[in-house]
Amino acid sequence: MNLETDFNHKTLPLSSDYEGEVIATLISAKENSGRKKAVLYLHGFIDYFFHPHVAEQFLLHDFDFYALDLRKYGRSLLPHQHPNYCKSLEEYFEEISLALRLIHDNNSTEITLLGHSTGALIACNYMNDGAEKKLVKNVVANSPFFDFNLPKPLKKAGLIMAKFSSKAMPYGKIEGALPASYPESLHEDFHGEWNFNLAWKPIKGFPAFFNWLLAINKAQKKLKNSNITVPVLLLHSLQSKKMLKFQEAAFTADIVLNVEHMKNVGPKLGSKVTLKAIPNGMHDLFLSQKEARDNAFEVMFDWLD
Repeated sequence: MNLETDFNHKTLPLSSDYEGEVIATLISAKENSGRKKAVLYLHGFIDYFFHPHVAEQFLLHDFDFYALDLRKYGRSLLPHQHPNYCKSLEEYFEEISLALRLIHDNNSTEITLLGHSTGALIACNYMNDGAEKKLVKNVVANSPFFDFNLPKPLKKAGLIMAKFSSKAMPYGKIEGALPASYPESLHEDFHGEWNFNLAWKPIKGFPAFFNWLLAINKAQKKLKNSNITVPVLLLHSLQSKKMLKFQEAAFTADIVLNVEHMKNVGPKLGSKVTLKAIPNGMHDLFLSQKEARDNAFEVMFDWLD
């Protein structure tokens, strides 16, 4: 499939917020046919939908495919907005609810909510408190962002600094929130095999705003009381590694998050949680090298079946 020719884009006007006008973008495969089953994909931080091969897999397995570029990300980023900025992850619930209603009204009565990293954290919170969570049949979490990949003392100090600094500086920030080694391992101009818009997913990343850090921490804490009632599949790499500069090991591990955090939090999400490790999986398992990503697809569709 071709990202430019095989998808439709629908702008979703949303309620204005503290920065003014807000939109989200609902992407849908042109091959969608109003099937009973559908998937809604939520991207991660410093991310947007650029995964036509993922859509292709769902279509081959008889799903209609949809994705959201959330507010202030990718196709939805407006000139007056700070990229990826939010004060609460619940801000994204508006576009998720709207998208779910649109998908459901298009005859899709069995909707899977698929989230990657921050998108998976948002999805899990939505399935606890979202207005249209009843429309979702199951959830797939691809390397969910359930904790900061930092030593506990550094995490605690960073959040205290963010809490006090954000009051005086609403747009106070930390540069280099993600190591450049990760996007370099993905983009075809560096070491990877994928092409994506470097204005929307820059190699050096966007800053992590203090308010965003606090919003993430709050959403992570809320999952301590999670009660997701539908089945959840949590996919993660077999291992994590840390690296500031690119190394070949980036192709065989999650170099962004700690998979142990996923394994610790995952079973507490609800009563029907399945965890599956993907050997040699990268942080976005569906952007891993071919053998690992094919394995991730096989595991996911076996579970969905």
